[in-house]
Amino acid sequence: MTSDPERPERKAGDCPSDDATKGNQATGNQTKGNQAPGNQAPGDEQITLRPVTAADDDFIFNCYASTRAQELAQVPWSPEQKEAFVRMQYTAQKRHYAAEAPQASHDIIYAEATPVGRIFLDRRQDALHILDITLLPQHRNQGTGSLLLRRLLDEAGKAGKPVTIYVESFNPSLRLFERLGFRKDHEKGFHLLMKWQPAH
Repeated sequence: MTSDPERPERKAGDCPSDDATKGNQATGNQTKGNQAPGNQAPGDEQITLRPVTAADDDFIFNCYASTRAQELAQVPWSPEQKEAFVRMQYTAQKRHYAAEAPQASHDIIYAEATPVGRIFLDRRQDALHILDITLLPQHRNQGTGSLLLRRLLDEAGKAGKPVTIYVESFNPSLRLFERLGFRKDHEKGFHLLMKWQPAH
């Protein structure tokens, strides 16, 4: 998922040695879904957030890299080329978010004591805008993302603010947002701005 559809997106298949400032990616996050069979959905008290620090960079990179793994599996690059491409895109994303939303909160998502993902949230004056939410693959489809999103919707509802996020039209997580009451606000290319409105 991304909040930046107007950025030129660098796809795997472009040369990974290109200047990292020329493009960035849409995270393609597939974080949430229905609970997988045999997995117990987490309780609200089990899901916590902690602000990201510089020491978390490797973990955040791994979260980001997981969103590009399927795409990169389709290109005939060496492991070194794939690593260079992902690091270039990750660095570009960090710079973009820092420039476009310097006030946004960036947190590690924990399920009990285990770090399972990250969320980038911009609490704007007129809305809560999710820049990015990603869970590591082994922690997806266990209800964590749904619980966290419902928590944000509760916060936004009490404040009388909408919640927005850009989602790729092909992203499976789009179904989750629709189930939670998000509706398409507008479309830019293959990016959909999904918006949840509080009850009046």
